[in-house]
Amino acid sequence: MAATFTTREIDVRTGSTETVHDLTHECVDFLRDTAQGRDGLLNVFTPHATMGVALLETGAGSDDDLLAALHDLLPADDRWRHRHGTPGHGRDHVLPALVPPHATLPVLAGELALGTWQSVCLVDTNTSNTDRRVRLSFLGEGPASVGL
Repeated sequence: MAATFTTREIDVRTGSTETVHDLTHECVDFLRDTAQGRDGLLNVFTPHATMGVALLETGAGSDDDLLAALHDLLPADDRWRHRHGTPGHGRDHVLPALVPPHATLPVLAGELALGTWQSVCLVDTNTSNTDRRVRLSFLGEGPASVGL
């Protein structure tokens, strides 16, 4: 059975404040259009040097806790050698080393196989770049061949 690969780029506006943006619904919509009941892998990738993709619980404070922890680890001050943009912007370029710009997730029977409280999120501490792109890619089994 041959594998199939489908990809789509989406635009996301993260806003002008540090944010954890839930992308789960966009992932589910993409899989509904492309996976069509098949097993495979969903890759979520953002081609930005100052942004990451994380799996975490949202809405119960974990998203704010993540931003607070990142602020503690990566303060927005003048310590950074990378010095263009807003003060402390160099820390935004270190973020992807801690929160990578990609995640690969299992898809079972066309459904995203997340845990009960997991959401697919963009983590964006760069308040100067509010218009972002995300590439969703599905690699799955091809349609079943019928043999006689």
